[in-house]
Amino acid sequence: MNLVWFHNNLRCADNAALTAACAGKGRVIALYCFDPKFFQRDANGFLRTEKFRAQFLLQSLQDLRRQLRALNIPLIIRRGFPADEITALATDCGIRDIYLQQEWTRDERIEIGHLRTHRQNQTLKLHAYYDQFLVHPDDLPYGDVSEIPEVFTAFRKVVEANWNVRAALAIPPACPAENRRAPVPEGELPTLVDLGLDGFSIDPRSAFPFAGGSTAGAQRLTHYFWQSENITRYKQTRNGLIGTEYSSKLSPWLANGSLSPRQVYWALRAFERDVIANEDTYWLVFELLWRDFFKYISRKHCDRIFSLNGIRGQEYDWHHDTQTLQNWIRGETQYDFINANMRELALTGWMSNRGRQNVASFWAREMKQDWRIGAAWFESLLIDYDVHSNYGNWMYNSGVGNAPRDRRFNIQRQAEQYDPGGSYRQLWCNPQTPMQT
Repeated sequence: MNLVWFHNNLRCADNAALTAACAGKGRVIALYCFDPKFFQRDANGFLRTEKFRAQFLLQSLQDLRRQLRALNIPLIIRRGFPADEITALATDCGIRDIYLQQEWTRDERIEIGHLRTHRQNQTLKLHAYYDQFLVHPDDLPYGDVSEIPEVFTAFRKVVEANWNVRAALAIPPACPAENRRAPVPEGELPTLVDLGLDGFSIDPRSAFPFAGGSTAGAQRLTHYFWQSENITRYKQTRNGLIGTEYSSKLSPWLANGSLSPRQVYWALRAFERDVIANEDTYWLVFELLWRDFFKYISRKHCDRIFSLNGIRGQEYDWHHDTQTLQNWIRGETQYDFINANMRELALTGWMSNRGRQNVASFWAREMKQDWRIGAAWFESLLIDYDVHSNYGNWMYNSGVGNAPRDRRFNIQRQAEQYDPGGSYRQLWCNPQTPMQT
């Protein structure tokens, strides 16, 4: 029997692990584990996965289960450490082959290591696929990951000069009808309350009111590309702050793998072929390459992306002041622009790219607070949290990462440039807005 272990690849189309499992011999079942370590509190007291991202995940899994059922593949849901749950399934179901997306960051690497070394799992064979990139590692114009440049521009120019984006894989053919019967109870999806989280209603001001799942992701892509053609204005509007249309908003679906970057890329190329190609459409590819860059940087530097001095080994006099942290989290700093962004994050799980750069610069460069605390707060709240982009961007804005020069923002000037009439600050700094932390 073949097991597809889903993690951050919650889709049926363009999924190498699922495609390979379906092409193999024997029955196919799928598994998603709610790993308890991702729902515990970290060293800062933050829940590692708060309600916004958890809700998006639950919606994504509901959609994935529906799509897998159409392929006659049961999705088994378990709450527990994946290595333990897979070991139990292997014993109960006679599993011999496990198909998964290759991961390398600390938590995922440790869990895969537990699975590989478990005494009862010596007969299990793991088939892992690098399925989260726009440009596959085997197609990079570098001999080894150690050759990846430290500066994005150098990476982009070399990759674009030797361009190869693989075709997106189709949804595999359905398994025989008898495959639909699960060999063990499938298990119900937990609720937010089951996960120890509070229920919530979407704030009507939210710039991200969308549901999780590859179906919703595909609908958003269709709307942003073909229906509104807002992609043709992307570079001009991407520094916006209010509403759903200033940017693509595709990052949450990319983060948990409900959409693949290849799917987005080839949809964009089709739009450019059939409608228009301009600097704005190119800029979305530019951003997808940034996403790849941070993934390759994390492969190159491994756990150094979590270290205080970052990948540069740059030493600063970092601080950890509890009151400063609370003021920042609650949006009670001296800058209304910072406050508005932090309140939006706390109330919706979303913040614009422009906002993220400013609040990170304020926290790390102006207040000189440990940047990893800020990164952990983002991990807890952001719907589109991705370990590589989150820690890569925080290092970049904190002076310990890939920035080619010392970067810090003039917050007041940024507010005047990007919120000249103050409408964004007024939207989120209303004194009647309740804050919960």
